[in-house]
Parts: sequence; C-alpha cells; structure tokens
Amino acid sequence: MKDGNGKLNKSSMMMGVLACAALSIPTTVVIFLALLVIGKIVFSMSLIFYDSMIVDITTDDRVDEVFSKGYAWGGYIGSCVPFIISLLIILKADYIGISTYVATSIAFILNGLWWFIVTIPLVKNYKQIHYVERSNNTILGSIKRLSHIFKEIKNNRKVFIFLISFFFYIDGVYTIIEMATSYGKDVGITDNSMLMALLLTQVVAFPFSIFFGKLSKKFKVKDLISMCIAAYFLIALFALQLDTAIEFWILATFVGVFQGAIQALSRSYYSKIIPKEKSSEYFGIYDVFGKGASFVGTMIMGLSTQIFESSKAGVVGIAVMFVLGFILFRVQGKSEIELEAEYV
Repeated sequence: MKDGNGKLNKSSMMMGVLACAALSIPTTVVIFLALLVIGKIVFSMSLIFYDSMIVDITTDDRVDEVFSKGYAWGGYIGSCVPFIISLLIILKADYIGISTYVATSIAFILNGLWWFIVTIPLVKNYKQIHYVERSNNTILGSIKRLSHIFKEIKNNRKVFIFLISFFFYIDGVYTIIEMATSYGKDVGITDNSMLMALLLTQVVAFPFSIFFGKLSKKFKVKDLISMCIAAYFLIALFALQLDTAIEFWILATFVGVFQGAIQALSRSYYSKIIPKEKSSEYFGIYDVFGKGASFVGTMIMGLSTQIFESSKAGVVGIAVMFVLGFILFRVQGKSEIELEAEYV
C-alpha cells in the first residue's frame, strides 16, 4: 500500500512512546499491566514496519550486512545507552535525593523519549519504494488481502517451510531471552549477577552481529543461520547443568555471540525470498510466527516447571525445538532438483 509503511510506523511509534512514558503514572498493578500490554502490542507492530523497510533502503547483495549492522548499533549499543542511564538513576536514587519509585518513573519517561528522538531521522528520510497501489481500504478489503497472502505463502514451498522452521528455532531464541532471569533464579543465581550477565550479552552481541554480517559476504546465509541454530542447541544443553554464577556468565556470553546474528540473518534471508512490493504483509505474518513461538516457548517453560518442579525440564523442550527448526530449515533451503535427487 503506497506510503502505508511511513504513516502506520509513525502511529505505532507514537503510541509506543506514550505507553512507555505512561508506565511512570500508574499506582495500581492492573493499570500498569494494561499499559504494558498496549506498549508491547504497538512495539511489536512497529517492528513489522521497521523490518519491511529493508527492501526499500538496500539491495539483496547488501541486506545481510545492513540488517546485522542495524541489530548491532540500534538493537544493542542503542538499547544499552538508555538502559545504563536508567540503571544508574535507579541505583543512585538515594544519592540523587529521590525515591526508587520516582527514579523508576523517570526511567520509563527517559526510554519513551529515547524511542521518539532516535526515530526522528528515520521518519524524515525514509521513502517507500516497493508497494502495492491502494485499492480497497476497508476492513473487509484488508481481510481479503490477508487471506490472499496466506494462500500465496501456502503455495510457495520455500517461504512456507521457512516460516515453520523459523517458528521452531526462534521459539528457543526468544524464550531464552525472556526467561533467562527466571531460569537463573531457579538455579540460584543472584539478581546482581544476572543483571550484569544480561548487560554482558548486549555488549558481546554488538561486535558479533557486525562480524556475522561480514561473514555473509563469504559464506551462504543459509549455512550461517544453520550454525547459529546448532549453537543455540548446544547452549540449551549447557544450561541443563548450569548452577553457578560463572557458568551463567559463560552462558550469557555465548548467547550474545549468536543472538543478534540469528535474528538479523533470519530477517535478511526472509526479505530475499518474498515479493518486495508485499513486504509489509509478509513481515506481518513473519512477526506472527515469531511472537507465537515466543508464547509457546514460555508456556513450555512454565508448564514444565510446574509439573517437574524444575525449569530444566523446560530447557529440554526448547532444545527439541532447535532440532526441529534446524531440520526444517535445511530442508526448505534445498532446491527442488536437490530434493528430487535424494529420492531417486
């Protein structure tokens, strides 16, 4: 849809900024959770447009490196700046002369402002190139268009199997990101150790995201993604015997090595196998598969912890997800000729 990305992305960005800043206001848990859900929804919505913009700002031969640099500078260094400032404000609240509650409120407002300020250059300079002319702008028309996209994906073997494989392996990645602190507590790691380890992950992820972007010029992206999936499987196995702060730090380091790479390269790989003029719709479906995986992985961890009274059982389930994702990814990456040769 012409110019749709720019307008919708501005709207989702502003709603996200306001929701983030508004988290400093609530005095009840219910209101806080409601704002948190709204902020999470619009943040996820904005990611669809950010991802789909890649087809307009670079070419297929540079997309792997551009996505990797974006994750490195924006995703890791960019996120570390407000995180560290917020952390200092909260930890030094007594020294500054404010309460922890006020310091936390300031941190929420600061992060909202950071989101707004760093988005200004994008809003001013981004121009949508690939698009489908606006025809039917009604809700019914949008539903019909989405239904058509689903049919296209179903008939496109490469895209369809990739999305299924992505669902499985990104399940483990997102679950490890979101459940790391809970798992750390379960095995006896202190809050300070976990906090510093998570910061270490961000720092390590920065150079390795750039490194994998450069590797994409010498090696097939399919092989690099496969290596990242295999590495995450080994990380999950390592987590099974984790019981000290040092091991948690080692785990955080290796997660940092592959975290940015697998996310950036998966997006760049996907952008090269979809119709560029339909990038918004296709990345919307991509994000649904990613967020759905995150929900499933968290559910597996939660249920396993309740049933077996240990989150390590959930880690086994996550490891299986990586295996399934790896197998499916390798299958979809093969050409029809290669597949036929295997069955002859």
